Parts: sequence; C-alpha cells; structure tokens
Amino acid sequence: MRSRSTLPRITMALILAFGALMSGCTSTPSRSSSMMSSPSPTLSFATGSALREPAQLVSHNGLLRADIVVERRRVNIGGHALWALTYNGSYMPPTLRIRPGDKMELALKNTLGEETNLHVHGLHVSPSGDADNIFLHVHPGETFHYSYQFPKSLRAGTYWYHPHPHHTAASQVAGGMSGILIVDGLQQYLPANLRHITEHVIALKDFQTQGDAIRTKDLHIGAPTHRTVNGQLNPVIRIRPGETQLWRLANISANIYYKVRLQGQKFHVIAHDGTPVDRIWTADSLLLAAGARFDVLVQGGPAGRTQLETLPYETGPGGNSFPQATLATLVSTGPSARPATLPTSSFAPTVDLAHEEIAARRTVVFSENSAGTKFYINGKQFDPNRVDMRAKLNTVEEWTVVNESNEEHSFHVHTNHFQLMSINGRPHESHSLQDVANVSAKGRIVIRIRFKDYTGKTVLHCHILNHEDRGMMAVLDIEK
Repeated sequence: MRSRSTLPRITMALILAFGALMSGCTSTPSRSSSMMSSPSPTLSFATGSALREPAQLVSHNGLLRADIVVERRRVNIGGHALWALTYNGSYMPPTLRIRPGDKMELALKNTLGEETNLHVHGLHVSPSGDADNIFLHVHPGETFHYSYQFPKSLRAGTYWYHPHPHHTAASQVAGGMSGILIVDGLQQYLPANLRHITEHVIALKDFQTQGDAIRTKDLHIGAPTHRTVNGQLNPVIRIRPGETQLWRLANISANIYYKVRLQGQKFHVIAHDGTPVDRIWTADSLLLAAGARFDVLVQGGPAGRTQLETLPYETGPGGNSFPQATLATLVSTGPSARPATLPTSSFAPTVDLAHEEIAARRTVVFSENSAGTKFYINGKQFDPNRVDMRAKLNTVEEWTVVNESNEEHSFHVHTNHFQLMSINGRPHESHSLQDVANVSAKGRIVIRIRFKDYTGKTVLHCHILNHEDRGMMAVLDIEK
C-alpha cells in the first residue's frame, strides 16, 4: 500500500504526463536550448474549424503602402484568449502581396516596451538604409518608415517577414510576430488550365504557453508546443476529388523543424524558398528547417479524410526530438474532377552557378560550447560592429559550411539566394536557388552564391533563432 505522502506526487506526475500527451508535441529537451522554468499546465484547445486565409495587404499600381503596428495584446487561439506579440493585432498577421518591380512602404509602429525591427526574409532587396536593414533599431514608441524598391527580376514565390533584433529575435517571433509575404507570378509557369486554381497559405508557426500568455522568455526548443496552421489548431482544408490546389508551405516558427507529409499523397514542388524550380519534382515528405518554404501542388484523393502531419524528426544527439503531430485535416468531398496532368519536364528558367568563375572560396564553421549556451561562426560570436567577411559585387563565391556540433543547424543568408552544390560530400542536384539549407550534425554543405545588384552590410546565420540570438550570426559586407 502506497503511503499518503506519495499519492500527491503520483497524481501530479500523471497530470503532467497526460498534459504532455494532449499537446501532441512532447519532446525531450536538449542541452543546446536555453534554460527555462517548468511549462504551464497544458491547455485544451478547440480544433477542426475551417482553414482561414490570412487577411491580405496587396500592392496596387506598383505600390504597397501599409501601417504595421507591433503590440502586445490578447488573441483568440482555439477558444483561449492569450497574450501575444502581434502585427496589426493578429496572431496570424496580414499577408503582404507584391509583384516584381513593385515598391513597398511600411510604417512600423512599435508599442512594445523593447526595441524591434523588420526583416523581409529571402527577398532580393537592398540590405542598407531604410530597406532590409537588420542593423536598425525601432525603439519603444517610435515609428520607422521602411521603403523597399524591388527589382523586376524578383522571383515569384513565398517569403515571410519577422523581427530581427539581436538577442530578442527568438522571443518576438515565438510570441507571434511572423507573417507571410507573397511575390505573385508563380502561376505564369503553370499550364493554362492550372493558372486559376485554389490557393492556400499553409503558415506553420508554434507557441508554448505560460499562464494566460504565449511564452516569449526562457524558450526551450524541445519543450511541449502547439503547432498551428495560419494560427489554427488542426483546421479542416477542403478539396474536391481530383482537384489541384496550390499550397504555400512556410515554416515561420522561431526554432522548430517540420517534416511535413500528406498521408497517402505526394507533394509536387514548384518553388523552393521563393524560387521557381526548373523542373517540378515530387516528394512523399518535405523537411522544412527553420525559415524554409515550399510551394507545392496537391491533388485531391478519393472522397474521405486524410491528415497533413509533421513526422517525428531528430536534429542530432545534441539537438532536439520533434514528435509526430497532426497539423491539419484534408477533407476530399464534392463532385469529382479529372486530375490535371502536371508538367514533368521544364518548368521555369533557373540559374546554374556550376560553371561560373569562382572569385573566392571560404569555409564557414558553425560551432557551440559544450553547454549549448553559446554559438559561434568561425569561432566568433556575433558583433554588429565587426565585419567578418567581405565580398565583391558581381562575383560568385563558393562556401563550405561545416557543422562541428552534434546538432543540425539551419543555414541562412540575407540579400542573395545560393545554389546548394553538395551535401556531406555528395553532389546535390539543385532545381532552384534557395536561402535556407539544413546542415546535419557533424556535416557539411557546399554552396555557391552570386552577389548582384546590392552593396552594403548584411548577415548570414543559423535560422534557429535561439542559436542566432546567442551568437551564431556573422556580418557580410558586399562591396563594389
């Protein structure tokens, strides 16, 4: 017979275990994430509502002008009112929608008690002045006017926007500050019968809770979390049997990975990280490392229900264990349509840097201390006042990115996309440029990058924002 003093501990253990199971996202904390206090008891959230598309702010006559207000306020997620960090008052903020050659003017008003700024992730645009300048600081109570002039050569696809202040990028994105940015024009490469198909934003973002708020401090990457699609938990996506839809899959979370699968069906990839592919390729599952995006075609199966899920994924012995979780439910219903024949040969023009003259070769080393509390690039922690690398405009460089740690890192470069040439010594067939590449534990990748159009200071970093905030970022100065 158990003693009375033991029963409360057993009861509490059962409650915590049940709460973790209900979250659908329990994982083992890694030593490479920050310390945190015990998470709040898991809340029960409503699921199964119809997928909602984010509101849109769309350019007209070559201009998108909008106000973006940063504020902490209560938002409703799955039937619970939670304090969150928001853009324009919403946990899933407006989608910014532009076309190549457009100008975008955003007035960012900061009502938080800390500084922030804005980064348009993946976009080929100036990193200087009042454009995509992550060295800017918008202080509490200030409004900063961002102005971006995009080139006509801007590639069509899915991008995103989020804050980028050093030391607090993870907390602000985890708190809710991330949204989608779309460059229109992707449909022009599709056959005429697929240019007006239904399109869905599938924005993947997660949140941890602390009391009546979304946790923003002491984030632990491996803690139980709630994975949402467009800010909803397990929403219902409707499709007709045989219908083709365009889904914009985007990992706009602060730290976690998604290995996405649509049970029983394939993804037909038409763009990667905002770059149309030269040939549509198919996959049973897609790994979305932190910051990554895929634009895919999905075709409805027989009448019935299937799950969009994230599969279990391990980021190495020193990393994190992300469990299986259901992201959304796809319901195939209504009159059947004859499945369209999808292109299997050429799709969109692309850039191949394989035969370009190489102006410089560099090695970029990712490492961390044994406690997983400090992160380095080439042995140094980020210093905004130090230039770590200098490159020449209109040249191509080859970088070998070496990961000396026992966990994966999500490599990202601002301003210019790159071509992934090899992974762990094996040649890689790229069908598009990209701005994020996963680097396995103790692994290495080789990339080639062309510096075009813009000069100025920019950065490269790990897009696991806990790692970036703790030093895994370097300054790149592009010079004439």
